[in-house]
Amino acid sequence: MLAFDRVGTVMVFADDPDKSARWWADQLNARVHRHVDPRGAVYAWLNVAGVELGFHPADPDRNPKGGSPVVYWQVANLDQARKRLLAAGCTHHRGPITAESGRRITQLADPFGTVFGLEGP
Repeated sequence: MLAFDRVGTVMVFADDPDKSARWWADQLNARVHRHVDPRGAVYAWLNVAGVELGFHPADPDRNPKGGSPVVYWQVANLDQARKRLLAAGCTHHRGPITAESGRRITQLADPFGTVFGLEGP
């Protein structure tokens, strides 16, 4: 049985992640955190009620601006969970990658086309 823990991250895709994060921070009275990758892309996030609300640069091919947010489920073992879900009919969307602070994430699409993420060691 595949065990999901809790929703850990909701990812929003935006043209200006920093600006979007600042707006939401004002609405939610939260602090903005930022990570800038080697190419200069900004990932900004807030921690709200134990959930990371993340703002990622939009990509017209993979994650367009205004598309549905991506929910990331926390799992105990990302590789095992990913393998099991692929065998159950999911398809690869992107990742796995190692993001800031060494955490690992990946995105899959369920058999019906809904993109979701896994986050874990």
